[in-house]
Amino acid sequence: MAQTQSQFAAQLKKYYTFYTGGFVAFVIAVGILEFAGVPNKILGYIFLAATILLYAGIGFMSKTADVSEYYVAGRRVPALFNGMATGADWMSAASFIGMAGTLYHAGYDGLAFIMGWTGGYCLVALFLAPYLRKFGQFTIPDFLGARYGGNIPRLIGVLAAILCSFTYVIAQIYGVGLITSRFTGLEFTLGVFVGLAGILVCSFLGGMKAVTWTQVAQYIILIVAYMIPVVWLSVKHTGNPIPQIAYGQQLQKVGEREKVLNDKASPDGAKEESVRQIFRDRAAAADANLKALETGGAAYLAAEKEKLVAKVTELRTTGGDAKAIEAAEKAVKDYPATPADAKKAWTAAKAANTAKAAPIKSHAEPFPAKDDKARDVAKRNFLALILCLMVGTAALPHILMRFYTTPSVREARVSVFWSLFFIFLLYFTAPALAVLVKYEVYSNLVGTSFAQLPAWVANWATVDKTLMAITDINKDGLVQLAEITIGGDLVVLATPEIAGLPYVISGLVAAGGLAAALSTADGLLLTIANALSHDVYYKIIDPNAPTTRRLVVSKSLLLVVAVLAAYVTSLKPGDILFLVGAAFSLAASAFFPALVCGVFWKRANKLGAILGMSLGLIICAYYMYLTYPFFGVNAPKWWDINPIAAGIFGIPAGFIGIIIGTLITPAPSKEVQELVDHVRYPSLEGDINTAGA
Repeated sequence: MAQTQSQFAAQLKKYYTFYTGGFVAFVIAVGILEFAGVPNKILGYIFLAATILLYAGIGFMSKTADVSEYYVAGRRVPALFNGMATGADWMSAASFIGMAGTLYHAGYDGLAFIMGWTGGYCLVALFLAPYLRKFGQFTIPDFLGARYGGNIPRLIGVLAAILCSFTYVIAQIYGVGLITSRFTGLEFTLGVFVGLAGILVCSFLGGMKAVTWTQVAQYIILIVAYMIPVVWLSVKHTGNPIPQIAYGQQLQKVGEREKVLNDKASPDGAKEESVRQIFRDRAAAADANLKALETGGAAYLAAEKEKLVAKVTELRTTGGDAKAIEAAEKAVKDYPATPADAKKAWTAAKAANTAKAAPIKSHAEPFPAKDDKARDVAKRNFLALILCLMVGTAALPHILMRFYTTPSVREARVSVFWSLFFIFLLYFTAPALAVLVKYEVYSNLVGTSFAQLPAWVANWATVDKTLMAITDINKDGLVQLAEITIGGDLVVLATPEIAGLPYVISGLVAAGGLAAALSTADGLLLTIANALSHDVYYKIIDPNAPTTRRLVVSKSLLLVVAVLAAYVTSLKPGDILFLVGAAFSLAASAFFPALVCGVFWKRANKLGAILGMSLGLIICAYYMYLTYPFFGVNAPKWWDINPIAAGIFGIPAGFIGIIIGTLITPAPSKEVQELVDHVRYPSLEGDINTAGA
């Protein structure tokens, strides 16, 4: 007898209850091993191996040769579990690793990410999820191809899906490499490729079916891992186990500490000022070098290098200190070889030292700036980023694909609610985590003797100097805040060590970060592979391809894309949060106008979609290319908008392109307009399944 949907949902609840209990027992067992004296590195390997084996096991049990199960999990995923899977798919390395770190550094300004990403789900529920589910195909380019007719809109959709998903997946693999290298001791690049194996074991065997059930398991791990350290810190500093309530109290303490460290008349503030003055002097020296380079060119560069060489010779001749000789030799070795290299290096040095010389930015102050113009620019970027993240949320293919997997349109709507609830649990906690960690650093790390630095500082410094570095700039033997470099991507992963928790909790948080990165990477890689195999190979190249060949093509492409993404990640093209934000701007510009007009404007047609998607994508990508430092163009910004919010130009361009293209060409066929009516309005026929799934 066939299993009913309600029986299937009840069985899932039983399975995942047992799974949660087993996971808690596993964490307790590893804690006992730590207490028994097992080395931390071995515990790190246990956590890494156990979680990847767990996901591999789910992937193996979910292997399938059925097209519907491979692409949309058989459309049997209950709303509650789809909400958990969407939450895991959504809470990528950016949310788990990068969100609290951004709030730590940016303070109030970082709330743009929380408001944008959370608000985006309102757009998903209102404008897209139920309508795309009723359409009932496999991919977003599927909808574009059927709604606008022909292969050109489909191919543009494929290109846009690949571009934004590839940008997004690089950030996830970066997070995987970061975690793997820290908790196993592997070099970062090797850690990237080891983590890649964990990504592939799920999606390779069972497609969306395997990814869905793995993501439910990953959500349970990541939310438990995220909550334990922040609750512990909250109890430690306030006695309150609810960090969201303790947030206001700690924010006030952080503000008081900021005032002390910025007050030159206080002992702590005077020490901070001595360090800032050194950074100001370094920035001035870099500026002087840049000005001398403009007038002297290569001759100035050669003369300055000769002075450094002479200093090395003098130190050797006079029997100078070994460390001084080593430092002088390093200065010669690192000296720029060409005027172009010198300009790049000294410009970067000037910017870095100027930033370090600035007073501490108030965590709670909205848009802190030196003047009204700078404050207006900050406000503009804040609002632009919120808009791009909201609209991008409602247009990301790997998220919208999740709503193809529910049994009905009603379940798709309920699923959006559960998704928002599960995402809210983490997002409501991230601001409190950032403030609690900042207070810990301000009150316990600042003022510590360099001879007594906590172990976590050295542990993270060996992973990446840009993530963790403390240098005694003023040579007083004590740590000042201006001497500390903490990368945003470190804050969450290092929280257990900062809080003094057992190493087992560090391993748990690493497993949570790994779960967040792996779950999103799985969904993204599947989106790319499915767009190529289903929308290009099956729909355009070989419509008569048998099921087995379609799945072989999809899996082969999945492997190729994964390896390519890992290689690009190893080049470290940007921090996690920028890469993710860029993906949102690209998706918002390319997809949102075409999807919304496709659902709500029957008159929208093929040329409109082609112009709208092309214009939106090209303008957004072009602005990023012009202004993002990685590409080296460094052109002036339009209205001072940062490249992460490039969608602010692409979104209106997309709508304008659709409107103009539609109005200068005939309306779409009657069949297409009837399809729009069917998707928009309730009918007795139920869900349309044009894919035959």
